[in-house]
Amino acid sequence: MSGPPSSTSIVGVHDDDRQSVLDRPGSDQAPATGPGEPVVSARGLSKRYGDAFALEDVSFALDAGTITGFLGPNGAGKTTTLRLLLGLAQPTAGQALVFARRYEELEHPAHRVGAVLESGDFDPGRSGRNHLRALALATGISYARVEQLLELVELQAAAHRPVRTYSLGMRQRLGLAGALLGDPELLLLDEPANGLDPAGVHWLRGFLCQFAASGRTVLISSHVLAEVAQTVEQVLIIDRGRLIATVRLDELADGASSLEDRYLELTTRDRP
Repeated sequence: MSGPPSSTSIVGVHDDDRQSVLDRPGSDQAPATGPGEPVVSARGLSKRYGDAFALEDVSFALDAGTITGFLGPNGAGKTTTLRLLLGLAQPTAGQALVFARRYEELEHPAHRVGAVLESGDFDPGRSGRNHLRALALATGISYARVEQLLELVELQAAAHRPVRTYSLGMRQRLGLAGALLGDPELLLLDEPANGLDPAGVHWLRGFLCQFAASGRTVLISSHVLAEVAQTVEQVLIIDRGRLIATVRLDELADGASSLEDRYLELTTRDRP
């Protein structure tokens, strides 16, 4: 058996195929939120470990049909925020809400929220297909959906192989397929382009834009400013546990270069 390829690509899925994954025929879900309610909201959100604050008084809200970048240096509090939104940790103070509820209060969370936080969160001896089937079985989702998503992320040819033979980019694609199993209204993604080659990044950008165009919402944590500038509509900038700016990209004159200048200005201020 050959090893993983040296580069990864998830191109080759036609727009019609991609749209079929986003269509929701016969969906009987209740509306995600009431009129005017944000899909994601943090209200005075704080998380302390011992005497140190990982997050301190963070507040923001995301509307349906938007793509938002979550930017900050390593250790700024991005992953902590995502974990609080997913109920994987409990806040010291404040609220982390999705669809106006705490994650654990959602009736069918897999059908509302999809997330990718750790590209290595797999059983290395299990095949990619069986990894997705285990997730599908746990949430009452058909195996047909597994095959549909394997095709979408172009892992069909490698689906029988153990995940330990996958490259980082392949694991990222497998994680995205798992996040999409329940056909969610919201995606929370931590460094989703990590390990993808340029063609794969281009595909991911197109997919996320189409996902949001269908009325759904994306929050992307990333440190790649140029890529974020081509994908998102606004960015939340966090540093040392505090939300220091919310910036709409259409307000920046020069796109990515202006975002980089603004980001560096904000995150290097008052540093030794």
